[in-house]
Amino acid sequence: MARIKTVAEAVARIAYVASDVVLSVQPALGVDSEFSAHLHRFAANKAPGLVGKGIPEVQAIKHNVDPLLSAFQPLRSGKLVSVTAPSSILISSIPHLYKLAQYPIVIHVALHPLYRPDYSEITSIRQSGFVFLQSETLQEGLDIALSAHALAIKSGKGVIHFFDPGNSRDNDSIALEDRRLVRSVLDLEAARLHQSTTIGGSTLYVDDGKQVRVTDTGFPTLRAQPYTSIQKDTPIQSLVKGAKEDVSSSASSARASSADSRATLSSATSINSTTTRPISSDDILDILEGIWSQISSATGRIYKAFEYTGPSNAESALFIFGSTAIFVDGIQAATPSDEYAQCGIITARIYRPWLGAQLLEAIPQSVKRIAVLEQIRRKTTKWGPVFLDILQSLKTESSAGATRVFVGHQLGFIEPSTVRQALRGVFQNLRSPNPIQNLEVGSHQQPQPPLAEYVLEQPRLESAYMKILDQLFGERLYIANRLDAADAGIPRTLAATPEYGFGALLARIDRKKRFISEVQAAARSKDFTTSAPQSWLSKWVLGLENSKDSNNLAKEAIARLSTDGSRLASQLLSSKSLFFKESQWLIGSEAWAYDLGNSGIHHVLASDKNVNMLIIDSQSWSERAATDSTRRKKDIGLYAMNFGNAYVASVAVYSSYTQVLEAMIEADKFEGPSVVVAYLPYNKENDSPLTVLQETKKAVDLGYWPLYRWNPYNEDGGEPNFSLDSERVKQELEEFLRRDNHLTQLMKRHPEFSANLAGSYGTELRTLQKRKAKDAYDKMLESLYGAPMTILFASDNGNAESLAKRLGNRGRARGLKTLVMAMDDYPLEDLSDEENVVLMSSTAGQGEFPQNGRSFWDAIKDNANLDLSSIKFSVFALGDSHYWPRKEDKIFYNKPGKDLDARIAFLGGKRLADIGLGDDQDPDGYQTGYAEWEPKLWQALGVDKVAGLPEEPAPITNEDIKIESNYLRGTIAEGLEDTSTGAISASDQQLTKFHGTYMQDDRDLRDDRKVQGLEPAYSFMIRCRLDGGVATPSQWLQMDSISSSYGNETMKLTTRQTFQFHGVIKTNLRKAMRSINKALMTTIAACGDVNRNVMCSTLPTKSAFHREVHQIAGKISNHLLPSTTAYHEIWLKDNDDPEKKTQVAGNAIVDHEPLYGPTYLPRKFKITIAIPPHNDTDVYAHDIGLIAIKNKMDHLEGFNVLAGGGMGVTHNNKKTYPRTGSMMGYISAEKVHIVCEKIMLVQRDNGDRKNRKHARLKYTIDDMGVDVFRGKVEALLAYKFEEPRAFEFKSNIDTFGWQKDELGLSHFTFFIENGRVEDTADFPMKTGLRELAKVHKGEFRLTGNQHLCLSNVHDDDLESIKSMMKKYKLDNVQFSGLRLSSSACVAFPTCGLAMAESERYLPELITKLETCLEENGLRQDSIVMRMTGCPNGCARPWLAEVGFVGKAYKAYNMYLGGGYHGQRLNKLYRSSIGEEEILHIMKPLLKRYALERQDGERFGDFVIRIGVIKPTTEGKTFHDDVAEIESDGET
Repeated sequence: MARIKTVAEAVARIAYVASDVVLSVQPALGVDSEFSAHLHRFAANKAPGLVGKGIPEVQAIKHNVDPLLSAFQPLRSGKLVSVTAPSSILISSIPHLYKLAQYPIVIHVALHPLYRPDYSEITSIRQSGFVFLQSETLQEGLDIALSAHALAIKSGKGVIHFFDPGNSRDNDSIALEDRRLVRSVLDLEAARLHQSTTIGGSTLYVDDGKQVRVTDTGFPTLRAQPYTSIQKDTPIQSLVKGAKEDVSSSASSARASSADSRATLSSATSINSTTTRPISSDDILDILEGIWSQISSATGRIYKAFEYTGPSNAESALFIFGSTAIFVDGIQAATPSDEYAQCGIITARIYRPWLGAQLLEAIPQSVKRIAVLEQIRRKTTKWGPVFLDILQSLKTESSAGATRVFVGHQLGFIEPSTVRQALRGVFQNLRSPNPIQNLEVGSHQQPQPPLAEYVLEQPRLESAYMKILDQLFGERLYIANRLDAADAGIPRTLAATPEYGFGALLARIDRKKRFISEVQAAARSKDFTTSAPQSWLSKWVLGLENSKDSNNLAKEAIARLSTDGSRLASQLLSSKSLFFKESQWLIGSEAWAYDLGNSGIHHVLASDKNVNMLIIDSQSWSERAATDSTRRKKDIGLYAMNFGNAYVASVAVYSSYTQVLEAMIEADKFEGPSVVVAYLPYNKENDSPLTVLQETKKAVDLGYWPLYRWNPYNEDGGEPNFSLDSERVKQELEEFLRRDNHLTQLMKRHPEFSANLAGSYGTELRTLQKRKAKDAYDKMLESLYGAPMTILFASDNGNAESLAKRLGNRGRARGLKTLVMAMDDYPLEDLSDEENVVLMSSTAGQGEFPQNGRSFWDAIKDNANLDLSSIKFSVFALGDSHYWPRKEDKIFYNKPGKDLDARIAFLGGKRLADIGLGDDQDPDGYQTGYAEWEPKLWQALGVDKVAGLPEEPAPITNEDIKIESNYLRGTIAEGLEDTSTGAISASDQQLTKFHGTYMQDDRDLRDDRKVQGLEPAYSFMIRCRLDGGVATPSQWLQMDSISSSYGNETMKLTTRQTFQFHGVIKTNLRKAMRSINKALMTTIAACGDVNRNVMCSTLPTKSAFHREVHQIAGKISNHLLPSTTAYHEIWLKDNDDPEKKTQVAGNAIVDHEPLYGPTYLPRKFKITIAIPPHNDTDVYAHDIGLIAIKNKMDHLEGFNVLAGGGMGVTHNNKKTYPRTGSMMGYISAEKVHIVCEKIMLVQRDNGDRKNRKHARLKYTIDDMGVDVFRGKVEALLAYKFEEPRAFEFKSNIDTFGWQKDELGLSHFTFFIENGRVEDTADFPMKTGLRELAKVHKGEFRLTGNQHLCLSNVHDDDLESIKSMMKKYKLDNVQFSGLRLSSSACVAFPTCGLAMAESERYLPELITKLETCLEENGLRQDSIVMRMTGCPNGCARPWLAEVGFVGKAYKAYNMYLGGGYHGQRLNKLYRSSIGEEEILHIMKPLLKRYALERQDGERFGDFVIRIGVIKPTTEGKTFHDDVAEIESDGET
């Protein structure tokens, strides 16, 4: 049976069940306190509390961010709040304690340091107005914690419960709390009355007048100022329960009588006519004695204000205010001869209010001498505070006891082995005729902690900013409060404060001035061995004004001093860092943004000194952070800007790395104080960078964290003071700009931002939008006849939405007044007024609601007040019964629809028709179930026999869009001019793919933007067309510039050997396209139903042969290029020139497509070339795969032709499958482009144009048969394929590092993880490649595995290239074989098809596998692992030895057994598994592979040989013999 083992657990258990909100003060968010691990466990298990309706809220708060501020808001809203905290926060929180003492809050304090607690942190706050209760043992900790909460509820006063965790370390475990006793003691009725009381309209800067008072009948009441919501003399709702009928016989009869005589709640009717007074110490004692009486009656445990233990006839006693356990043990072990053998021990259970009479009553009359031991490290008065309290109590003592002797002692650290000696010393002094007062007992020195104590350190995530500082300023960087600095004797908590850091900088500045004087004197000195130092020192002094010259001269001066050897030279060299003009910084956190940490910032700004501050704010954007104004967190940026003398920047490294660099460089150059406020949001210090990235994007996008730079002196040079580097600013910043008359300038300079700057965003806007949309629709329907039908949909992929709209059209045709809306767009308050409601929902993720239905569901699932008895309803659900194959997961099938049906029926709704279930596994998919359900709905509505229904138009297909587009024009040009939205129309979204761009939105931001009433964060992905993946250095530089100017500052090297840009907003789309074309590149046909980018092996070891093959790739690409002029008209022509304007819409222009025709191809078409022995382009995975064959002279002769490869699949649809290409035969090099054309034409004329999931060439070939297909191609060619030539593939991965080709040129293949080229604090990759491109004279070859080859480096340039690579860390390829062989698609956040993470997650997964690789000696072994976020297969996962395909958020299908050479498909091993299961599967498999593999055996072959998975022989058998059988039926 579970038992309580520590006092912290006991306290946490009581605090959790007795509170609405528990504030868990922790050393760091990722580091648990004594209490927090227990509290978070209770919350994770959703354990119910006792005083509230729901689950108590546990808030983790860092110890240095003014944690008690977080208590005010919930207290004022009527919640019962408790705090668990270390004693270190108490003194800094004194300004809050005086106010909090008037609220029913309980603060549980663990005294620190753990190895020798300092009780002075309790005595220092003893006059704060709180009640102080102390516990010593484990059982007492539980009981006193309960007493504290009961007292707070009954009295309305704040209570501090403090204890030494080490004191009960050796106690035996105790039973769990008795919940019946807890419920009885807490008085839940009084708790409810507290919770019904709220206080509003007050501020923390002024005393709100709250004071707990008590009436003559004993009821506490609240006196508040008239401006609050509580009127003067209105009683607080937390009334004292007078239940003391079970008073123990040990309590004084006088007390019991007094308590019993008080009125109870049932007898109280009004207190308006009674006199009130502040609650007194007697009232507190009365309440506590009542509480302790209840505990005693139930358990037999007795508690008093002061506890005496020992003989009743003792003559001496110890009053201990400190750790008692060691003395109890010492006295119990005493021998009869020890002078302390018969002594007693007195401890305070109630420390405040101090009850002197109770103390005297507790001490036996026989006790004549009392030694007072106070464990107080910070002694500020001659006499100890407890000693003075005791002496004060003597004033009321009778003359008979006035002869007692009290001797004060200061209690130091005592080892258990020396306790006997310490007790002897205390009693010898106590019994001395002239005892020494304030004698120190034990050691004053602090021992090394036997228990783990948290040491303040910089969170690992914050190293990103520190590394940038190091990179920018190098040896010039000086951080005054660096945590690893050698500050002898200075506590880290003090060293980290701005005050300390600023003082250290001032001392540094003074030291520099003295050093300059020393150098000036040395320059005139004759004490040097040589004359060289004198001249260089003089030059250095003269060049001090110019930092660059000064630092260069410093190096020269130091060099001369180093070779001089004189004593004076050595003296100057001992301070050589002072020769450099330092970049001086203070590093802080958001703790500096609160009142208790802000004074240091004020000092820096007011001093006008040239000091830079980097303040890292880690608070995640959230509704709570945005609305809890009582925390008074200052906007440090605005605070500094208002000073008018400081450079200020707001930056976020996970949003704009470049802007961080600019801000830090500008701050360093600014003469005066600089403040760089840096955003780094995390919930715990060990959060992943992915979490930080997502939180940063939300905050920046919504304007919570605007990016800007402010230089108050820029206007002197004609430049604006303010530079906005993000698109949104928050209201406070906007107001500052208005006040300072800069907003107008900003709007003129950036008119595109004016609407955002002037707008106000929030949930109110969203509510207003819903209301207006609904009212407008209602008004439109007023003139119609027929019954109303409201159709609400929640759609994830568009099926439920299109079905709802189709149902609405059919309803209108039957005379119904239909309204069709997304569930989240519908005003819920109108639902009960509807007549007929139809709800349609698809299924997202693991049985979750689609995004546009979640708010609707959240609003009704727990709403017990919603009466739907007047509505009739029906539900149709869309799902896939096989999507979650395991039997236990079948509950997820159509779960949202089923939940809606059950909930609305529970709320009183009457079914029009039973729920309809659409199943993707049915012959016609969800249409099968829909066809059965819809007639029942019409029948229930009485419109099933309507005659003369119009014929329903067929849905618009991609084929319709293409044929109506006038050769890919559509209305793209008009859509680009529409500034009312960041999107383009749905049909144009299909057409822009042909132009090389996809519309996307940032899925990290969808939910938050919706809450704000904003459309999704639309942007565009642009993909270039780059034949064979070869670019010039000039093109690389232009691509780099485009990514920074128009994209998200990163480039993606794709699995199709080209550049891809993300985050291009619509207004920049045409500019980006033009810039790409200026680089002599294009984007036409990089996407869409045409032949796309033609790939080619990089082959760094055979440059001449590569050149020949690359020319063929270009020839094929150009030959199959679409002929439409729409691309040139839309993107490249200057529309501002009236003579060059061209109409691009309508039928004014008629193009001709000799190869494609007006409808182009049924689906995408991909061609690649591989050069054996390297299959680095996955030649089997494409519509056409060409295997280059060379002759005996190493020149290109021809190609073996494969056709019918393809990767795209739909989950759980066995009619879709990946396929490897089928061998057509051999063809000569000069004919190959014609062969590609004819294969494409056969696909054009025979591919499936009705079902896009069946439209790829792979299905055409399988439908026809390989021989029939080959015959059709040969008929068009008028000649036959030759027999294929012999070839051999040895791998399909890249060869990293340096290689030489046959011409003597060098090539280096960089490892670019998942193709993402970006700068980070750890790795300035993008900058390094840009600098290389400026000097490189050869080529950049992009690989099909998303890496990069620096090609054709001459020997003359080799050393300089290597040096530059080393500088930017580009020469590192020392990664595990698994990582080097991995590949991932983009997936979240930009890909609209992604179901799970891919590019951002695969590196983390590999990191978690690398330890296993090391342990099994597999670090260098290549295992091909690929991941995609959806089954479309952009990273070609079906050919990997280990493949992961996203199925839902954090859930993947796992595939095993692919061929290492890319020649064999893998097969499903496990479905819908998460990281834990992946690791559980992979680690044993890797171990077996290390132990059992045969020589040269690859991992994919191994898992087949040992029977883990069966081989896939062709695409049509991909779904056969899978390792995990999908279970049928529904549970």
